Amino acid sequence: MATLREQLFRVKPVPRDAEEAGSELKRTIGPFSLTMIGVGSTIGTGIFFILSESVPVAGPAVIWSFVIAGVVAGLAVICYAELAGSVPVSGSSYSYAYATLGELPAMGVAACLLLEYGVAGAAVAVGWSQYVNQLLFNLFGFEIPHALAYAPEEGGIVNLPAILLLTMCAFLLIRGTGESIVINTIMVCTKVGVLIFFICVGVTGWNTDNFSDFAPFGVSGVIAGSGLIFFSYVGMDAVATAGDETKNPKRTMPIALISALLIVTSVYILVAIAALSAQPWQEFEGQDAGLSAILETIVGSTWPGTVVAAGAVISIFSVTLVSIYGQTRILFTMSRDGMMPKLFQEVNPRTLTPVKGTIVVTAVIAVMAGFIPITFLAEMTSIGTLVAFVVVSLAVIILRVREPGLERGFKVPFYPVLPVLSIIGCFWIISSLRPITIVVFLVWTAVVLALYLVFGRKNSVLGRQRAAAADAVRTGGAPTEGSERGGGSEL
Repeated sequence: MATLREQLFRVKPVPRDAEEAGSELKRTIGPFSLTMIGVGSTIGTGIFFILSESVPVAGPAVIWSFVIAGVVAGLAVICYAELAGSVPVSGSSYSYAYATLGELPAMGVAACLLLEYGVAGAAVAVGWSQYVNQLLFNLFGFEIPHALAYAPEEGGIVNLPAILLLTMCAFLLIRGTGESIVINTIMVCTKVGVLIFFICVGVTGWNTDNFSDFAPFGVSGVIAGSGLIFFSYVGMDAVATAGDETKNPKRTMPIALISALLIVTSVYILVAIAALSAQPWQEFEGQDAGLSAILETIVGSTWPGTVVAAGAVISIFSVTLVSIYGQTRILFTMSRDGMMPKLFQEVNPRTLTPVKGTIVVTAVIAVMAGFIPITFLAEMTSIGTLVAFVVVSLAVIILRVREPGLERGFKVPFYPVLPVLSIIGCFWIISSLRPITIVVFLVWTAVVLALYLVFGRKNSVLGRQRAAAADAVRTGGAPTEGSERGGGSEL
């Protein structure tokens, strides 16, 4: 019988290739489509509406907030690229933690990911409703009533457009991953085109005076702005959740991660510069559908704002789509490991998608989107993303030591300096978040760990396989094929 410590820190062997990982999901995603998943779940979350939250905190220096968030995310993404090319499975940093730190730490990371994806989906859906109203007003002269477009804390009853968006995304994901990926790619291309249009029109309203009071809140404001913005980089983790559905994941995933990071960071910074050059930073606070409003002011007409609002309505759909997708795939992996109820790993035989898990996830996110304001949602997503990035960076170091001969599709340069800098940068941004955000995060993590102690520890597939292998050794019998594979040597 394994001791409690052995149970809590048992390490899952790293699969040597995609076939050894084993999965009922269909491998349909190539390099371009996977890059679009990363771009799709990132651009839109951070730029279509986060400026109204971050600019009042940092002023024009929010440009540096984007740079800092991009650099820290970049360091973490390089670490993701190595692990994604070494551990070709779904589950992202949960799977990486399971293969390096052990079962209990993996559940702690799972708490971060469940928070990260669930709250990100809700936050984006809330922002989507702002642009729906802007588009309806420009085209038809009316808006959805305030009571049905805002959370109770914001003076409404329920954010109905947000719930509608989540329902549409769930329907698409249930139909099949292949169809969802094609539609996501179209939406991402639309989104990038709309933002390039904004940049081109935005710079025509350039006013250097808008940058005169560049950092009104000093360095602390810049770092606080980074904390709010960082939740937009959840898309980088979304790439790693697709390991079970990616063709040749050891090569494809590092390419997609790095490509998505470069595209996202470049677009973010250019849009922020264009927006701040055209509008005084004091006017961003409380501004709904901010990018549309800026263009309407510059041109003196509603048509540019209508173009941006339409692009936002279409493209933010892709962010929500990938958020739900990532959440369901993490739960799928956890359920397959015995850490969650079996319904999350049940796959529809026709569509090869986890239908029941998708419905449950969408229902929970819809409740958050309907009744919780966007500012709190953004911070909660940031802390989940940051902690997950810390674990990924740490996992690179541990796996290099434990498995030096493991085949890696990509290696972090300047090892171990870059992983250490990634960890330091993430903790630096975490320190700028509000105390209530950190407290809620710790409470949530404690709830998930308690669930593991009550349910996951006893139902762990790895634990059962190792127990069966140990019994076979004691009785002189041969272990089963499953226990032999699951009970391999520790890393």
